[in-house]
Amino acid sequence: MLITNIKELVGVLEDGSLMKAGAAMSEVNRIPNAFLYIRGKKIADYGTMDSPEYQQYLQKERKVVDAKGGIVMPTFCDSHTHIVYANSREMEFVDKIKGLSYEEIAKRGGGILNSAKATAAATEDELYESAMTRLNEMMRMGTGAVEIKSGYGLSTESELKMLRVIKRLKENSPLTIKANFLGAHGIPMEYRGRQEEYVDLVINEMMPLVATENLADFVDVFCDKGFFTVEDTERVLMAGIKYGMRPKIHANEMAVSGGVQVGVKYGAISVDHLEQMGMEEIEALKGSETMPTVLPGCAFFLNLPLSPVRDMINAGLPVAMASDFNPGTSPSGNMQFIMSAACIRYKMTPEEAFNATTLNTAYAMDVSHELGSITKGKLANVIITKPMNGLEFMPYYYGANKVEKVIINGKLTVEN
Repeated sequence: MLITNIKELVGVLEDGSLMKAGAAMSEVNRIPNAFLYIRGKKIADYGTMDSPEYQQYLQKERKVVDAKGGIVMPTFCDSHTHIVYANSREMEFVDKIKGLSYEEIAKRGGGILNSAKATAAATEDELYESAMTRLNEMMRMGTGAVEIKSGYGLSTESELKMLRVIKRLKENSPLTIKANFLGAHGIPMEYRGRQEEYVDLVINEMMPLVATENLADFVDVFCDKGFFTVEDTERVLMAGIKYGMRPKIHANEMAVSGGVQVGVKYGAISVDHLEQMGMEEIEALKGSETMPTVLPGCAFFLNLPLSPVRDMINAGLPVAMASDFNPGTSPSGNMQFIMSAACIRYKMTPEEAFNATTLNTAYAMDVSHELGSITKGKLANVIITKPMNGLEFMPYYYGANKVEKVIINGKLTVEN
């Protein structure tokens, strides 16, 4: 496939780097008046349309796609979602409007426990069909890779059911999908006051079965006020590592929880949320291989404090941004909106927002060796936008779907 008439080819990366950190987050290589050549599933070549190579490809390639003055960029990578769920939670949305906090809703059996009850009642087919609908919606808006968590099971049977659904999604969706075992997402009512016993269940009963069926790439814990302690978290992460699951952490959404430090200690690929962050957490992340991942949709929906992104970048850290698509605290998988929020709310430049939603989120789900940039040999997962002058228009013109076409694994998959 030869893509022609590209206003800007955005995100060209030739140095082999797997993430962008600090000042480098503002660096985005662009080629104006460009072409992109795809061979099979992979990016084969690119350059300007006045180059000899373009003329050669034009003469021999039958499949030509005209970008018509749109930009071409790598698809978004969404490294934090909970899209396998059975019910929406709009009544809790109304409760929040009336003044109830997330913690208050959770204490009376709402929140995660609400979704867990519905998940237990749903069939595997029902969960699969609704999640596939959400995946396709995300793909139409430019997402090409998704990490999906369990965590609305909170029982062995339901957690395995969710992870089997994610396995089916991997097998049947063209998107790159990673599975995350989040058995320690909430504390079931019957374990209130004895949550260590629930942690025992996660470690001794759920985890061996998850590993036996090879259902998870990552293991995750909600390490925060009112949920799991640092000690609980360490136990789960150590068990997950033993079974070959790389750690990730939900941390510091409600309070400074110690989750960032425990994530770094155990080599977590990412620590996510980070609405409550101080210099101690920033210092802990320095020199680590852990990606700080901010979830603007959650902060927007719950009106939470904003993670200190500028402080993190100024300290030389990388930053990733993901959607947190879930029924209770961020019911949207629109990564175009996440890019806009990065600029509008967190004062990131369009270039920083671009890197935060492509290469760095690819790193946060361990796929930046094959996705997240325009690089020869990487998978040809790219977006062709509607006509626009350049990258800056993407976060500026918020709310509309600016994606014209989505190419996944070298195939034209979406035409909006």
